[in-house]
Amino acid sequence: MELPFAESWKIKMVEPITKSTREEREKWLKESHYNVFQLMANQVYIDLLTDSGTGAMSDRQWAALMMGDESYAGSRSFYELKDVITRLTGFDYVIPTHQGRAAENVLFSALVKEGDVVPGNSHFDTTKGHIESRKAMALDCTVDIAKDTQLEAPFKGNVDPAKLEAALEKYADKIPFIIVTITNNTAGGQPVSMENLREVRALADKYGKRVIFDSARFAENAYFIKTREDGYADKTIKEITHEMFDLADGMTMSAKKDGVVNMGGFIATRWEDWYEAAKNFCIPFEGYLTYGGMNGRDMAALAVGLDENTELDNLETRIKQVQYLASLLDEYGIPYQRPAGGHAIFVDASKILTNVPKEEFPAQTLTIELYREAGIRGCEIGYILADRDPITRENRFGGLDLLRLAIPRRTYTDNHMKVIAAALKNVFDRRHEITRGVEIIWEAPLMRHFTVKLRPLG
Repeated sequence: MELPFAESWKIKMVEPITKSTREEREKWLKESHYNVFQLMANQVYIDLLTDSGTGAMSDRQWAALMMGDESYAGSRSFYELKDVITRLTGFDYVIPTHQGRAAENVLFSALVKEGDVVPGNSHFDTTKGHIESRKAMALDCTVDIAKDTQLEAPFKGNVDPAKLEAALEKYADKIPFIIVTITNNTAGGQPVSMENLREVRALADKYGKRVIFDSARFAENAYFIKTREDGYADKTIKEITHEMFDLADGMTMSAKKDGVVNMGGFIATRWEDWYEAAKNFCIPFEGYLTYGGMNGRDMAALAVGLDENTELDNLETRIKQVQYLASLLDEYGIPYQRPAGGHAIFVDASKILTNVPKEEFPAQTLTIELYREAGIRGCEIGYILADRDPITRENRFGGLDLLRLAIPRRTYTDNHMKVIAAALKNVFDRRHEITRGVEIIWEAPLMRHFTVKLRPLG
């Protein structure tokens, strides 16, 4: 008989987690103003808030930590990291930062100015925040099929070429660059095809623009190209990765995802002028050019993590666990963005809490209910995260309203996936009883979902 699939690693160290009572969770929700970001970690049983910095590092990464060079300037660990990045991407210029949003802050400070328009595919919250805080516009050019969560299509993260070309014609010199997020997180962790990346590159060349990849989950995107796109089945992840980045001019990366480290990020580019411009902001914002907000030991661990996580076994183990959770939800009839993405399941709250009006934030309500049910912390990727329109200050209700269950890398077992699915089923079974959501009682003017204060209605 064919052997079943198993993890490509074994467990060497464990960390205890504890359950709580429903009464305790009710109290903690109230104290946190019904914003799960404000919960203390020890109040959470299974934590799916994010896959950013929450993965388990390998033995080789822990060994690399001990070999880190903490020199302020010219650290050996920086050059080791730079060599790995250049080998994977072809980019010769590298600036380390403490995480992805820092990379955006440094690079966008050099490239984005008031009145600019930055087209892309469903800019993530920090990307959009860094654009809009500079009084520029983040223009979404994602393919329309991404909005149909029940449609099975292999590359729902793609940029719509027609939308992009219309933007390039309309805004012309106001566009400093095109940004493509791989994978497309806001659209449900959906990948972008190599064919689509070529289409974006062709349009960029036609209109004289450069292309940036938001690359937090580039390795997972390469995995989906290998498994879903014709002509790539026999190519390695590293070969696909290099081919992807051949179509870009630069990248920002939160290395806390596909780099499988707890903290870190970087900018990389093939253009010296972008590098020289970004250098002017790296030093005052982050630190000297050869550490830029990272310890030497963290750069050493990241170099190993990037190398390891661009191997098939590692990625396949990770993505198949996400697919396993999806299969459990399929058994219960729970709707999510299909097909399952690489790092998370995105549950479609608008199809579950049909009695909760959009003005009362169904996905945030579902997030609260899942925590109330079993102490499982997810994250709303929906109307609260979308923030208000910077001009009208109205809530933006035009996108998807999803509960993201982000699976940390090499952290939980399939038994945890069973608990997650069962808890969500319990909420799903009583969905018709949930008729009211929440209202905002305080919010920050930018990226409000991290600190928003809410009150339950009804």
